[in-house]
Amino acid sequence: MKKTWIYQADRFFTQPELEIAKNRLQEFVQEWTAHGSQLAGSVEIKYNLFIIFIVDESLAHVTGCSIDKSVRVLKELEEEINIGLFNRMLLSYRDQEGTIQLVSRDVFEALCKEGEVTEETIVFNNILQSADDLSNKWEVPFKDSWHQAVFSCR
Repeated sequence: MKKTWIYQADRFFTQPELEIAKNRLQEFVQEWTAHGSQLAGSVEIKYNLFIIFIVDESLAHVTGCSIDKSVRVLKELEEEINIGLFNRMLLSYRDQEGTIQLVSRDVFEALCKEGEVTEETIVFNNILQSADDLSNKWEVPFKDSWHQAVFSCR
């Protein structure tokens, strides 16, 4: 099984920040281990907003220590380029033109009530744990996501 972790930034990366982040994260993944075993990991930054780690656990299993290492490198990156990667109070969705928007939970709720966010609005399900789900369960209509249990859209 391929395990995944999705971290959403609190703003979009600028091009220079994107290069710094890609280099730093690629270096990390090449050295990423769990109890001395090299992890078969990869990382990518999607849409200049999401950092996605994937580990193929059929080769070596992720441990608490190896997850801590990934969090540490993300916290270092936060400081280096002054970006937040652990703010769970921000939600991302695609507006009617397909542009990704990043808003607070309060704003998202207001957009639901105003009808700007509807049952068909594409939202990002960043709580996925399986890389197999990235292609069909990450960008999903509001009605098919965890969001519908928390927010009521008309």
